[in-house]
Amino acid sequence: MPRLPCVALIGRIVSSPTQATKHDSPCVFRFRFAVPIDRGVDSLPTACLEFSLSFADLGLCEPILNAVKAEGYETPTPIQAQAIPHVLNGSDLFGCAQTGTGKTAAFALPIIHRLLEAGTPSNKARRPIRALILAPTRELAIQIADCILAYSQNTVIRHTLVFGGVSQVPQVRALQRGIDIVIATPGRLCDLIGQGHVDLSHVETFVLDEADRMLDMGFIHDIRHIAERVPQKRQTLFFSATMPREIRELSSSLLVKPVSIEITPVATAAETVEQAVYIVPQSNKPRLLHTLLAESSISRALVFTRTKHGADKVLRHLMQAGVRADTIHGGKSQAKRQRALADFKSNRLRVLVATDIAARGIDVDGITHVINYDMPVEIESYVHRIGRTGRAGANGIALTFCDPAERGKLRAIERAIRQPIDIAKLPTLLSAPAPTAVNHEFESREPHRPARPMGGSAGMPPRRSHGPAGESFGQGERQPFNNNRSGRPPRRRDYSNR
Repeated sequence: MPRLPCVALIGRIVSSPTQATKHDSPCVFRFRFAVPIDRGVDSLPTACLEFSLSFADLGLCEPILNAVKAEGYETPTPIQAQAIPHVLNGSDLFGCAQTGTGKTAAFALPIIHRLLEAGTPSNKARRPIRALILAPTRELAIQIADCILAYSQNTVIRHTLVFGGVSQVPQVRALQRGIDIVIATPGRLCDLIGQGHVDLSHVETFVLDEADRMLDMGFIHDIRHIAERVPQKRQTLFFSATMPREIRELSSSLLVKPVSIEITPVATAAETVEQAVYIVPQSNKPRLLHTLLAESSISRALVFTRTKHGADKVLRHLMQAGVRADTIHGGKSQAKRQRALADFKSNRLRVLVATDIAARGIDVDGITHVINYDMPVEIESYVHRIGRTGRAGANGIALTFCDPAERGKLRAIERAIRQPIDIAKLPTLLSAPAPTAVNHEFESREPHRPARPMGGSAGMPPRRSHGPAGESFGQGERQPFNNNRSGRPPRRRDYSNR
């Protein structure tokens, strides 16, 4: 029977439901059908046009499905639904999606599946590193490790963390015992490679998460140094919320025929985040922050500053106002950063003040507000900052404090995210200059007494000097040096014989 000419509906013809695209937020996807030209769309049953995709439809193994179910995941997010099938097939991937959309599971789940399919060595054999995941910050590396621990809880997969700021001894011992997956920051990993503690010759999957941030932090040379030590025949995955031109140039040198997935345009803010900006002078920002935190609607807030010094200064203001807060930035030790993050997650802190270096490693549920106390240095950082709220379908609010001199940067942010940001009205306390405080305590005090005269002590008259004739005069009445002998010229000494 001859094949009828067909036309592809909704884009292109696909062969499996795993290649469907996102239709709306509850992870309902739409099939693409090939319909004969002589028939209309009405010939298709309405019930066949939509379906709900599950993790089981993606082809993941039973242990992973049980772990995902235990974590409370029911349906994959768009980035997961599109990326997981390609990663399972071994293709290189170039993925771009907003923060909070599940990029970590998009590469972690298929990596664990492939490692289980390939089998694990016996307990006596030392396991080689078969998957390497690079992250720009320690916080993001810890977040990825927590996800892998949850997803591989029903398996024998081993993983470890490698990052700076702590002793390398436990990390080296874990590597010597044998590890399947290494999650690392580029700096410490390069140090251990130089010391001969890391062997990357068996890596099968190489992942760069938040690759654009790693370039911003100056890790480009470390990334190339690491890439030279992994096998040429490998799978390479790029994931990030933004994809600037520099990242595309780097990916072209590391990826081989990659599959490109862009769920949203580059540098797009999440729809679940309500944005507003306050035009406020820098000197009034502490008062504005204190006024906003007085509202009960802000139950858990993340405040971003430009520098470490600025974060500590904001913390002092908050503590003076009685707000439970702490800071997290590069100037603190890893133990203190982890303790502050743990207190914030457990709701012991109401406010966490952070710098941009930690913006992409904070994954805390229930953050109601993100406050940009300082405008970000890089325009792309704005998307990552506000992406800490409104995660996993929840709603969030992002407030930005903009000095009048920074309006140009505000317009640049609006161009980058392709939408205007509403200007909020300042609270009443900040709309007019505050009145000068008067302390009535000083009104009943007696007049100020003059200073004690020079030369005297408490309760004693001032000291007096005496002239050669016995006359006396006060300190302010001393005579000039030339008249100190009562009319006689000053005596000159002869030093000629000395």
